[in-house]
Amino acid sequence: MRIGWLSSGREQAACNLLADVVARSQQDDVPLDIAAVFCDRERGEAAESDRFIELVERLDLPLIALSSAASWKAAQELGVDRTTWRDEYHRGVMELLVPSRLGVLVMAGYMLIVSPAMCRRYALLNLHPALPGGPTGTWQEVIWQLLEEEATETGAMVHLSTAQLDRGPVVSSFRFPLTGDEWAPLWAQFREKRKTMSVAEIAAAEGEGEPLFAAIRRHGEIREIPLLYQTLCLFAHGKLNTAAGAVFAESTRLPLDLSEPVEAEVARR
Repeated sequence: MRIGWLSSGREQAACNLLADVVARSQQDDVPLDIAAVFCDRERGEAAESDRFIELVERLDLPLIALSSAASWKAAQELGVDRTTWRDEYHRGVMELLVPSRLGVLVMAGYMLIVSPAMCRRYALLNLHPALPGGPTGTWQEVIWQLLEEEATETGAMVHLSTAQLDRGPVVSSFRFPLTGDEWAPLWAQFREKRKTMSVAEIAAAEGEGEPLFAAIRRHGEIREIPLLYQTLCLFAHGKLNTAAGAVFAESTRLPLDLSEPVEAEVARR
């Protein structure tokens, strides 16, 4: 399975994700074939994406870049609307990717909404920090929603990207509880605050430093890369395959609960 990697390289997390997955595959001698890395920023557009591009080159991975900012600016000058531009831009992206003969694409910090045509052509994997059917939005929005709902568990999922954001068919997931001895004091503190403040007011006052919020993020973050890595290993070993933009497994039904291998991966690293 030839893998494509899509990223805007906007922040350090994009570098960490690619570097960690490559390092893990090398350590485990897993034949992850990352045949192309696509970035929608070109060299010189931003310091963060320049660092990402330099990382790709150090890892000796094939790099393809096409500036979305420059493309959108040109489209605006011609009076092209955003949806039409998005379709045209990703048509160009797909043309650039054709020679790489990719089977699956990983969206790892790719900040653009992908065109419907690209979703139909490729199996586009997206990592979302919530359980299937759980909150949508950024990881910050997800955690605040979990606190608002006083959720008893959370996790993350790898799902297929579709026109409906964060709601595509789920390929794999992990889950962990938000109950028990470790969590009880944090919930008690949070509920005490809620006697006089709304969740929105707590968010405004404390932000990501709120202890319960920070603990949920910490537990989720250290498991997200193992989830993506374990999912890609299944593609590398032929246990997951793609066809016409869909993912299927011959010996089991999707989605896969990878909580056990994810926990083993966290313990091993």
